[in-house]
Amino acid sequence: MKAVVLDGYTLNPGDLDWKDLQAHLELVVYDRTQPHEVISRISDASIVFTNKTVIDKEVIESCDNVKYIGVLATGYNVVDIEECQKRGIIVTNVPTYSTQAVAQHVLALLLEVTNQVGLHNQLVKQKVWSQGPDFTFWSSPLIELYGKTAGIIGYGKIGQAVTKVFESLGMDVIVYNRSQIKDDYPQVSLEYLLQNSDVISLHVPLTKQTHQIINEDRLKLMKKEAILINTSRGPLIDEEVLVEALSNQWIYAAALDVTTQEPIQSDHPLLALDNCFITPHIAWAPTETRRRLLGQVVDNVVSYLNGQPINVVTK
Repeated sequence: MKAVVLDGYTLNPGDLDWKDLQAHLELVVYDRTQPHEVISRISDASIVFTNKTVIDKEVIESCDNVKYIGVLATGYNVVDIEECQKRGIIVTNVPTYSTQAVAQHVLALLLEVTNQVGLHNQLVKQKVWSQGPDFTFWSSPLIELYGKTAGIIGYGKIGQAVTKVFESLGMDVIVYNRSQIKDDYPQVSLEYLLQNSDVISLHVPLTKQTHQIINEDRLKLMKKEAILINTSRGPLIDEEVLVEALSNQWIYAAALDVTTQEPIQSDHPLLALDNCFITPHIAWAPTETRRRLLGQVVDNVVSYLNGQPINVVTK
């Protein structure tokens, strides 16, 4: 059965192996696929794998052979799910594979804001410490997190893991979640969380309801000392307003692993701001995490081939 991986490079730039998929499928792997190439590359395939390459209504209508789409990620907004449901195409994703890695990256971003390890390492290697008159120096404010309030927006698996990280730092945690949570953390309104949190971390999927959930009105609710962290999806934040908020000190800092357009445009105004810390969508990317992801991709497609699909998002 022919299968095509449209954008395999990010998952496997060469340090993993496609052999477990090849054992079950006639597999063609493309490192990257441009939008105009999608239809020609998958028109004769029964199975398609995509990470961020868009499979929209036009593509689906033009590719009658496709019966299964495996998303190489947790989020599946790159696939027109409604059209797949109409045509009986099974779509699967890989939930929870990156939970601990993302929680780790949230911590890394937060500590970069509060402790500026990268900056001070650079200054030490530039001999600033060696040439200084004192046994110590710091070039930016250093912030202790103990006793501060962390607000978690979205209390799924990743939100829960991040909660434990914040607790380990001695922070008080409050949660905003659309449904009732089972754990014993104060569950508050979004407005209360924004007004009372020193650190705010986003952990909701991108939907019509969450698109730009952080907008001008909500940024203005935040403390001037607030640190905003986003490791979920870029469009959760209105970036144009975020630039204004950071430039005018409405909030202290933002730490982002995701942006609305990826890769970020080279002239994006966020790049010029010292209080905006950006990594290139790597929270999910440790080797161990990607190996786990690929293993689940194999399990998903094997279950489908055996007539018992799992992790199905078209229901």
